[in-house]
Amino acid sequence: MRRRLLRACGAVTAGAALLLAGCSAEDGGAGGNGGAKGGGKGGTSQSASAPPTASPTPSPAGIDFTPDPSRVPKTTADADRLAREIVAGPDAWGPDYVKRTPYLSAPGSWPVLDAKCTWEGGERPRSVLSSVTAYSEIPAAGGKGPLRVAATVTVHRTESDADWEMAETLEEALRCPDQRLRDGERIIGLTSLGTPYGTGGNTSTIDTVLERGDYLNVAFKGRHYYTWLQSRVGQVTVATVVKGAPGYTEEAGANDAQVRANVIMQDRVKKQLGAQS
Repeated sequence: MRRRLLRACGAVTAGAALLLAGCSAEDGGAGGNGGAKGGGKGGTSQSASAPPTASPTPSPAGIDFTPDPSRVPKTTADADRLAREIVAGPDAWGPDYVKRTPYLSAPGSWPVLDAKCTWEGGERPRSVLSSVTAYSEIPAAGGKGPLRVAATVTVHRTESDADWEMAETLEEALRCPDQRLRDGERIIGLTSLGTPYGTGGNTSTIDTVLERGDYLNVAFKGRHYYTWLQSRVGQVTVATVVKGAPGYTEEAGANDAQVRANVIMQDRVKKQLGAQS
């Protein structure tokens, strides 16, 4: 996984795409593996009945990525290998981050937001070939709480399927502005913003979704920030999540790390699936 010296693009604010525009990352090594969408956040994704695309389509003019049909995964095994090459581990986030325990999501797991706005385990859709999550953190120390982050890579069968996941991520915040992640963890006041290529200053990614809200954890007092940043490159979506903790502010560098990890994964998708000159 390329956790490189990606140029920091500033804190995640209302214009998520503006943070990604102009960012670049240099590739590193390979990364971890995993299963479900992570960081206490998931997606229902597109159903298997979504109309398939005949072949990978070129990216809009200005995005330096055109998928090579011969490199696009068509089996779960191929998608699993691709996801492990892409997903961002602690070194993508920064020098203070380490692996959490457990580090990887369970193979085949897939969180679903139910009718009561609670994330539960579900069955991975047929439209998804592979989904892996790597969990990292800055451990609690010096009076600060544990700053927990995660990176998720989802490899869909088609670009249309990936588009549906992006749309559903936007819809989830509208349907459930208050969500229960797991026992003792909630997010409230969740809002979402979508910035497709060519809008809101987005000139570097096909589509990006930003979710923001307040994070509550019974382990420590107060409201803390929550941000979920998700982007699509071809049939692959990459997402990063930060759950705030005592001693950290949204502007104190954690969001720079979030953008860095997200862009690093975008670059890995392009390297793994792009046409070779």
